Amino acid sequence: MTQTVGIHKITCSGPADLSQAQALIDSGTLDPRDIVAVMGKTEGNGCVNDFTRDFATQAWCALLAPALGVTPRAVHDKVAFVMSGGTEGVLSPHFTVFTRRTGGVPVPGAKRLAVGIGFTRDFLPEEMGRMTQVTETAKAVAEAMRDAGITTGADVHFVQVKCPLLTAAKIMDAARRGHEPVTHDTYESMGASRGASALGVALALGEVEAGALSDAAICRDWGLFSGRASTSGGIELENNVVIVMGMSDTAASPWVIDHGVMQDAVDAAAARDCLRRLGFDPDRDARAIGERVLNIFAKAEAAPGGMVRGARHTMLNDSDINSTRHARAAVGAVLASVVGQTAIYVSGGAEHQGPPGGGPFAIVARA
Repeated sequence: MTQTVGIHKITCSGPADLSQAQALIDSGTLDPRDIVAVMGKTEGNGCVNDFTRDFATQAWCALLAPALGVTPRAVHDKVAFVMSGGTEGVLSPHFTVFTRRTGGVPVPGAKRLAVGIGFTRDFLPEEMGRMTQVTETAKAVAEAMRDAGITTGADVHFVQVKCPLLTAAKIMDAARRGHEPVTHDTYESMGASRGASALGVALALGEVEAGALSDAAICRDWGLFSGRASTSGGIELENNVVIVMGMSDTAASPWVIDHGVMQDAVDAAAARDCLRRLGFDPDRDARAIGERVLNIFAKAEAAPGGMVRGARHTMLNDSDINSTRHARAAVGAVLASVVGQTAIYVSGGAEHQGPPGGGPFAIVARA
């Protein structure tokens, strides 16, 4: 079945500012019934208590519910929401809205952007950060690939996952029922949930063997990772939400996508190589890149070994600002300098997402 994907990048003055979205809807440019996914960068701290993610999600649900003829809560069944907190440094808060319509005429002999979504069931507190989350995420990725009309993992370029985290109340609930959660540290639980979700993507895409995975490997065996997973933890949900982006010859979209893996936080060369594969000259095509690149989606983390290219960094030793916030700011600046945009999606915490200290990214551009 042919699909046509549309994308809109919407800037905002705050997590609940959807005035640009409303203007697009009022003008007929954006049909709420076509929206399949929304990815946002909100200006909270990106940590356990970042409620800007939930604030933004609820604003979108309230906006879309009347057009979809459902309650705001039921919008979650129709649209995949991924809100990532933290816009440190030059990063600018924004939303990327994906629409999809059945039909269109594919370009003969060419693949175009296809998007699909999937959902896991809700997780019990003791299941987060463990193999249950890995296997359920892999199933949701397969579901999203089918939804996108993508038949092979090789055509998948980016998998965005929103996953839950532990709170004090959830930890107490597990204890009352006689179960032990993966950690009693709520912030640490974000990393465990992200890591298990990323390994689920790796399993679904054939990047790791099932036999190599176990509870003991999650957030311990860093040789296991996905080069196409981006996972983001949040307090606003209990299940995993999956968005698959890839290329398909049944897509009639005007958009293309390619991906790469940054080996460290300053690996701008990887992004420039990706631009070349998309047909740009990163040294001469600044204007074309600015006009045709819609967004870059990336993961970032402070190198766990405490070194970047042989020099010591202090991100892991800062007791005032969490290392994920440092990493977002650093990688955001590097990638913004490559694509000439600051409204880009950079998410912190890259457990099992690329090599240690690095992270996957993908660039979406007009063909």
